[in-house]
Amino acid sequence: MTDFAARRTMMVDTQVRPSDVTKFPIIDAMLSVPREAFVPREQAEAAYISENVPIAPGRVVLEPRTLGKLLDALNIEGNELVLDVAAGYGYSSALVARMAEAVIAVEEDESMAAEAQSILSEQGADNVVVHVGPLTEGAAQHGPYDAILIQGGVEQVPDSLLDQLKDGGRIGCVVMEGALGVVRIGYKIDGEMTWRFAFNASAPVLPGFEKTATFAL
Repeated sequence: MTDFAARRTMMVDTQVRPSDVTKFPIIDAMLSVPREAFVPREQAEAAYISENVPIAPGRVVLEPRTLGKLLDALNIEGNELVLDVAAGYGYSSALVARMAEAVIAVEEDESMAAEAQSILSEQGADNVVVHVGPLTEGAAQHGPYDAILIQGGVEQVPDSLLDQLKDGGRIGCVVMEGALGVVRIGYKIDGEMTWRFAFNASAPVLPGFEKTATFAL
């Protein structure tokens, strides 16, 4: 029988804390939420490795270091409403649920969304609503949001998502430029987006988040 609790502690001690993630709510959430419950059964053994865990074609659970640092950079507060795009089976939403007032988890794969709903209920994450729909469209009817995070790589963020961010809100995502990626945090100030570099990371580009080809004459 695998001792997942021990693996969880090891993940935090060897991958998350050494990456300068020190905020108590993030450490506490990562120690408490069973990552193995939020991946396909055959991936449970790989849940705590220090890389992205594939959960469907082109879809991953972000590696612990990337997700921990992303949450750290977003600095989510207890009274905030958060949009979690491409939530998969809901691991990131379960983490954020412990830091925010409420989370809207967007997933376009209906079977994954249904599974996420049931796992999140089992885990007592009652402040998460799973919304089924295109990832690029978010969930405008529940917004606007204080913070948005995207669980996967992007080449560009659709305006439809940026429009759902409150003024003064922020969005975090892994921006892929070829094989290399960086996490950027975008701040909406007076309706305009300002992007800042946070750290290096990589993830497969999500469907719908590719750069649209531009043709030059």
